[in-house]
Amino acid sequence: MAELAFFSGTMDCGKSTLALQIRHNRSARGLQGMIFTRNDRAGEGRLSSRLGLVTEAIEADERFDFHAHLVKHLTAGGRVDYVIADEAQFLSPRQVDQLARVVDDLGIDVFAFGITTDFRTRLFPGSQRLIELADRVETLQVESLCWCGARATHNARTVGGRMVVEGAQVVVGDVGGAETGYEVLCRRHHRRRLTAAAAAGAGPLSQDVLPTDGVPGQGRHEGAAEAADAAPQV
Repeated sequence: MAELAFFSGTMDCGKSTLALQIRHNRSARGLQGMIFTRNDRAGEGRLSSRLGLVTEAIEADERFDFHAHLVKHLTAGGRVDYVIADEAQFLSPRQVDQLARVVDDLGIDVFAFGITTDFRTRLFPGSQRLIELADRVETLQVESLCWCGARATHNARTVGGRMVVEGAQVVVGDVGGAETGYEVLCRRHHRRRLTAAAAAGAGPLSQDVLPTDGVPGQGRHEGAAEAADAAPQV
């Protein structure tokens, strides 16, 4: 039976790379797929990974109807064995419902890839609906790492190198971006708004910089402590 599968994780955990791998594996077996994306870092109509792999895709904007598009293609004699929907967090709940109909009504496998939560730690509407409807939800096993070395669980948005927690939910950027960029952090440092750049300025002996919680006798550099304590709390 066809299924709706949702592969999720933080930024920089290999979602788009896996999407391209799935495409490669199925193409090698003679299967024909249709690839959709939205707001990819490489530009409109592209599905790209940070490893440098890129393929053409159909840009699915907010007005796009997945079910109607597939029905039209099949009615015209086209063939589709599977669907890949990358950047699925940007889809509307209505569009996720359409993907579920593609699975149930047309018998086509749908593989959706997306970030679960935004820079404010809130679920994206598209990701929330996928969690509600998907036959299978998988967290990718390629772990992104916070600057401290812990597993990264949260996406942080930075403007001019400083973490921000207000603004539009969708602002296109990438890990390591210049003015507006993103960084993956563990929960502890996301709560403290302590990015890699902020940690570097906090001093080498700060408890917020070194993973020394619970170590007896571990001191803190006075200036570093002041810098860390001054970090906004959320």
